[in-house]
Amino acid sequence: MVSLLTKILFLLYKPMAHTRSSRKRILIAERNRLRNQTYKSAVRTLIKKSLLAVENYSKQPTEENLQELQSKISQAYSKIDKAVGKGIIHQNNGDRKKARLAKRMKTALGASTSGA
Repeated sequence: MVSLLTKILFLLYKPMAHTRSSRKRILIAERNRLRNQTYKSAVRTLIKKSLLAVENYSKQPTEENLQELQSKISQAYSKIDKAVGKGIIHQNNGDRKKARLAKRMKTALGASTSGA
């Protein structure tokens, strides 16, 4: 599918580059940009789901909500680590995202234990 899209773009898109290799690099950069964009979107979606799980657990600190919270946080951590490993986001950016998630989770867990 990607190769077909690349061929279509190559035929339709007339970049300003002069050499064939530079035209190809433009197309590769666009392909990578789209791939990175989807990965970043997935990271943002998982972070939002994790924050929603934290909020749900804060409102109703049940064992089921705790399991969901830990599952969502784990999925978000995994996706962030994979994005860092692939070079889509910087190491410090990934660490910052994970630290903010951990901080939110810690406050939710602390609030639920002190309130119970």
